[in-house]
Amino acid sequence: MNTPYYIKAGCKINLGLNIIERRPDGYHNIETIFYPVPLYDEITVREQAGSEDVLILDGMPLEGEVQDNLVLKAVRLLRNEGYDVPPLNISLRKIIPSGAGLGGGSSDAAQMVRAVSELCDLSLSEKRMRELVGRLGADCPFFISPQPLFAEGTGDVFTPLSLNLGGWYLMLVKPAVHVSTREAYAGVSPHKPACSLLQTSTLPVGQWEGRMTNDFEANIFRNYPLLREIKEKLYSRGAAYASMSGSGSTIFGLFRSRPDCEHTFEGHFTFVCQL
Repeated sequence: MNTPYYIKAGCKINLGLNIIERRPDGYHNIETIFYPVPLYDEITVREQAGSEDVLILDGMPLEGEVQDNLVLKAVRLLRNEGYDVPPLNISLRKIIPSGAGLGGGSSDAAQMVRAVSELCDLSLSEKRMRELVGRLGADCPFFISPQPLFAEGTGDVFTPLSLNLGGWYLMLVKPAVHVSTREAYAGVSPHKPACSLLQTSTLPVGQWEGRMTNDFEANIFRNYPLLREIKEKLYSRGAAYASMSGSGSTIFGLFRSRPDCEHTFEGHFTFVCQL
């Protein structure tokens, strides 16, 4: 326990997202495709002298109280389940923007459970880790072993996909706009799509436009026209497919060659990588 444990927590995009129906419990059944993205937060964990956990935040700003951070909730969850976890000193360097539809907080929680399992010799199986972090958020289990997945239910029923975007370039654009999940869901009308995301994902990426959709976009774009403008600019700069990720507010584009348009989005957070 004297040696610090370092781990990286990646993020994801939703290639599409359909709101299928409202459930009796007030939640919604959805279908979506999670795809991992190599943009990472950095977490360092070591044993803490004293009786309480310490969380030190660096990098991208986070809203809310430190004690409400999902990293600390993950540690408390393990203790509540009876696992022997000493007080911890945790450094979290935020590189993934929050409130972006990229799942950064969920990823931090998932990788924190993995880090504590290794650091404290808990020997948690991946199945057990997914079960535990699922209590912290529907998309948290995805981040235990990120791979392309088709998600149903509330976003917690996973089917692995053979979808491979290797060689494609991804560009993320995140303006200074925050869209709450409550606001996003308030503007949708659940419906079954004419074409399942599973079917559309088997088509070439260049045929996804108009077929693979995000049901949150219509209302959110009305409320935040800037997001629609960013999507349109990505298409005008050569994206084969562009969409909002999750409930926003990141807009992403997939390109066949490395996009040379970061200057177009000056003032916004941008990230470009080859998948």
